[in-house]
Amino acid sequence: MTEIRDAVDLPRGANGDRPQAQTRILVLLGAPGVGKGTQARLLAEQTGFPQISTGDILREMAKADTPLGLQIRSTQAAGRLVSDEVLAEVIRTRTAQPDCDGGYILDGFPRTLNQARMLETLAREQNREIQVIKLNVHLSALMQRLTGRRTCPQCGEIYNVFLKPPQQDGFCDRDQTPLAHRSDDREEAVLTRVTTYESATRPLTDHYEQLGRLIRIDAAREVDEVFQDLYLAVTDKIR
Repeated sequence: MTEIRDAVDLPRGANGDRPQAQTRILVLLGAPGVGKGTQARLLAEQTGFPQISTGDILREMAKADTPLGLQIRSTQAAGRLVSDEVLAEVIRTRTAQPDCDGGYILDGFPRTLNQARMLETLAREQNREIQVIKLNVHLSALMQRLTGRRTCPQCGEIYNVFLKPPQQDGFCDRDQTPLAHRSDDREEAVLTRVTTYESATRPLTDHYEQLGRLIRIDAAREVDEVFQDLYLAVTDKIR
């Protein structure tokens, strides 16, 4: 991460500090394999905004001995999806914490138009502006990123047979353990995941584009190049 930050020529304010995108809700959209998680982490480091993942929050809240925690735990135990209303309440509860005072980054919410409407209500209550960034990568590049992924079950090192191959085909460079190819990284499964995501989020993308809140960024480049454009996009309005 340090190398990436050092390589990116990020803008600074008059006093030399990084500009802050105050009172913002930053929503990152992107298909599986687009690099959304990496970019969200870098953005959190540079802006000081917490990265809020609904999946992580639900897991943590399910452990709590509170009415909401008990509801989430019961829903998950029954194998059901948490409702939009519960998700909205989870986001509301999490973003009321002091570390969200300056703004925050949403990862995994909203995913539907109904959730987007709930976020609009929350943004009005919090007096915040919503900004949406869509990371775009062509389908062929996504297929390479995901179908080419191989993982070492021993040390966790991740390779890609197209983009970052191991020195010896099929074996980890660190400990020579045979590399694993996850079933959901196989071509048919990947194609289903990506096309399903795009189909499900297209109405959401169109919604934010019509509102003039959508920024599209080409994510089929090096991580630092993508991040520079992302950082400039989210800080542009406050410079």
